[in-house]
Amino acid sequence: MKKDVLVITYDIGTTGVKTCLFDIGTTVKLVASAMEGYGLYLFPDGGAEQKPEEWWSAICLTTRKILEQADVDPAEISGISFCSQMQGLVLTDKNGEPLRDAMSYMDQRAREELKKGMGGPVKIAGMNAYKLIRSLIATGAVAASVKDPVWKYKWVENNEPEVFKKVYKWLDVKDYIICKMTGEFVATRDSAFATLLYDIRKGREGWSDTVCKLHGVNMEHLPEIIDSTDKAGVLLPEAAEELGLKPGTAVFGGGGDASLIGVGAGSVHLGDTHVYSGTSGWVSTVVDKSVVDTTAMIAAIVGAQKGKFNYFAELETAGKCLEWVKDHLALDEIEIYIEKMDVTASKETVYTSLYDYMTEVVDKIPPGSGGVLFTPWLHGNRCPFEDPNARGMFFNISLETGKTELIRSVLEGVCFHLRWFLETQDKKIQTSSVLRFVGGGALSPVTCQILADCTGRTVETVDSPQNAGAVGAAVVVAVGLGLAESICEAGKLVPVVRTFEPNPEYKEVYDKNYAVFKNLYRNNKKSFAALNS
Repeated sequence: MKKDVLVITYDIGTTGVKTCLFDIGTTVKLVASAMEGYGLYLFPDGGAEQKPEEWWSAICLTTRKILEQADVDPAEISGISFCSQMQGLVLTDKNGEPLRDAMSYMDQRAREELKKGMGGPVKIAGMNAYKLIRSLIATGAVAASVKDPVWKYKWVENNEPEVFKKVYKWLDVKDYIICKMTGEFVATRDSAFATLLYDIRKGREGWSDTVCKLHGVNMEHLPEIIDSTDKAGVLLPEAAEELGLKPGTAVFGGGGDASLIGVGAGSVHLGDTHVYSGTSGWVSTVVDKSVVDTTAMIAAIVGAQKGKFNYFAELETAGKCLEWVKDHLALDEIEIYIEKMDVTASKETVYTSLYDYMTEVVDKIPPGSGGVLFTPWLHGNRCPFEDPNARGMFFNISLETGKTELIRSVLEGVCFHLRWFLETQDKKIQTSSVLRFVGGGALSPVTCQILADCTGRTVETVDSPQNAGAVGAAVVVAVGLGLAESICEAGKLVPVVRTFEPNPEYKEVYDKNYAVFKNLYRNNKKSFAALNS
């Protein structure tokens, strides 16, 4: 690879954007970064929305910050790309302007749309048999979750008909930002697949007319499909001025977080498994064919690499559970703060310090949290069971239970759910015995060790694991600019910096607690429905 090529990548998350300036040489080196938050607006009916103008404002602000930090001439930037949250719904007019606030992947209002769309007299796994089979043949997956984008699209059609009449294009989050920068209406293959309307047999021509017809989707609303490494367009003068960049700078397709975080983890070869813990969490394994488990809501999704898929199981709230702990267990008058100061603001340096302090404290609590279990379903659950009514709970609290046991049980509960993913995936494919662990959760050695102990597997971490998505996007730019032959080079670009081996002394207690953990949903399913439906 050539050296000294500067690129900017945007990691567009659920609650904020991290903008990174990288120097691409023999490795991908971080030069500067800046982070800015934005809102996630939750509604009592299950709605979860974001304001696209807040995404753009945060992107512009952080771009100018990193250029100032690094004292870089905008003309030195060779390319731009993205790693983004997926399965959002941004409906735009012909000018690329949003017609309403974006619906987040977390939105679960479309219960009636899902029921009507996948109902029928003959069912398989609770879904219309005809639609399920036709969808699986074309897309390798099926829109079986209330959170899948097609049901959000139908919800707007049914509930906001005046808005729906004005729709020109349906875009995902990063594809909207690409449109804002370049004026082009495009979607990368992984974004297209995330709609579950993409025919995996067609490549770049891949919108499935069959599945669109089944769900009543207007195909004129769907954008052109490109590859993650393709140049989507160039930066328009107006966008360049707002960003502080040079007009004409190349903008590449990038990918969703589910696609590029694995690339940034160096988990790019067949059979590699990585674990992510950020706001959400997942387990993903690289496979070379379409695989689906409809009963467990796991599917092999199209990734950034041609000819490869990511067998993907998602947890809606992973790091979000730890944020809840920060706000509701740690940040009160129990003297479990570093000092009395405003630490509720979402600033990385403060949050990381508090997070480190919390994990240092819970590391003194024996494995198993004194028998207390936590279920990390704070906004429903998708896999290995789909239930928007599921919720978090602390189970088996006693008089001896303290806040430190509760906090440790949250870490263990997230790791138990990730173990459940691994074991469920192993029913269809072979996951790896060594896990690459990335995301904010991987910053803590305590969490890394708990993950190793709870799963019984070796855990590896990379440098700056919280930047894995941005690194993956930088690799995409490197390929697009011809600096790297393929995305597979990420394995060499992202070396392991630390390894955690499972402690055999803790296996018995974790196996016992895990067995109870798996039964908690089944035993409380009716109660969740009674309280939350």
